[in-house]
Amino acid sequence: MKHHFLLLFFLCVCTYGLRAQLTRSLSEQIKTVRVVVNNDPLQPPVARLGAPVEISFDELSHDYTRYIYKVEFCNADWTPATEVFESDFLAGFNGQPIEDYEKSFNTSVLYTHYRFGFPNEDARLLLPGNYRIRVYSDERDAREEPVLEACFSLLKPEMSVSVNVSSNTDIDFNQTHQQVSYAVNYGQSRVVDPHRELKTVVFQNRRWDNAVINLPANIQKTTGLEWDHRRELIFSAGAEFHKFEILNVQLNGMGVDRMLWVEPHRHAVLFPVQPQHNYTYDQDANGSYIIRAYDDESPETQAEYLFVHFLLHTPRLAGGDVYVTGLWDDSFPNPQCLMTYDESVGCYECSVLLKQGYYNYQFRQLDGNGVGQTARTEGDFYQTENEYIVLVYHRPQGARYDALVGYSVVHTSNK
Repeated sequence: MKHHFLLLFFLCVCTYGLRAQLTRSLSEQIKTVRVVVNNDPLQPPVARLGAPVEISFDELSHDYTRYIYKVEFCNADWTPATEVFESDFLAGFNGQPIEDYEKSFNTSVLYTHYRFGFPNEDARLLLPGNYRIRVYSDERDAREEPVLEACFSLLKPEMSVSVNVSSNTDIDFNQTHQQVSYAVNYGQSRVVDPHRELKTVVFQNRRWDNAVINLPANIQKTTGLEWDHRRELIFSAGAEFHKFEILNVQLNGMGVDRMLWVEPHRHAVLFPVQPQHNYTYDQDANGSYIIRAYDDESPETQAEYLFVHFLLHTPRLAGGDVYVTGLWDDSFPNPQCLMTYDESVGCYECSVLLKQGYYNYQFRQLDGNGVGQTARTEGDFYQTENEYIVLVYHRPQGARYDALVGYSVVHTSNK
């Protein structure tokens, strides 16, 4: 029998406002910080415990810098897990230098590509849960401030998660929203007090600005919990992402209007886009990107950096600022991706230094809660194909950390 219950919201956090630390650069010299799990750049940064995880980044110079990485284990909310000892989550040595690096070859913007991964000869990660990697310069005056943070999660699957997404929501039917419902089955795990022991996070297209965190379940069974008909799980549907591809800096690629050389940088001006009034299907990667270049065997060191110019043709929008964003963006809202309005042409404009490759992007307007909205910049259409992720963490009574024990990814259908 299903038991319905109410839970005081101060016992749990259910908010769009809570921010996790994202994979991001903390230095103007550091670009293209990436976390790749299972050798798949399009996969979310979640992998089974023991699976390969690679972290890479570029420093915009050919000068060698001795970088070291430090591993930190985090709770479900990405605060440091202070009750866990380093020896609990790490076998080997912390604070190791990054020894795999290579200078760019035949590029107009000089950079050095660094990479490292887990497991490696010096370190193996032991616990399921959240990991934050901080990279520091080993120069004397820079050892205390990291130049980047890279975040990922390791899974030990002990609970099953079923997810359903519907355009028949509690506020509209086949209009502008999608509603998520999900259920967690305990499996063989012993759960005494599920409301205190379990934490969940729900993502739309891997966004943190509108993630739903620690929403109390409204149905309890002996075998698990369910979240059904919760208005907090209604998401604006958005529109399909725009995309562009730059494989050859001499030729206009997909989505590119023209290529320019303005000393000392290359520039790619994208075709301007307009907010949509009707849904249009276009296969995308829900904000992801891939670094690649035409006929280059090593795009990590042979791809060019260039300024990409984004254009949104629309009358000036009342309300919050407009940003261009995607999973290539360090975080939302990123000041480098803030768009300015040009009255003379009736267009929002922004240029961002990016590495050659395939990119998805979207325009969002920041609301008063720090959430990026697409209603005015893109349109919201129930048919939009979106990715939804549910993470489940378990801290049994007496345990010292939040273990990631459940994980599910679903994609809505545009049919």
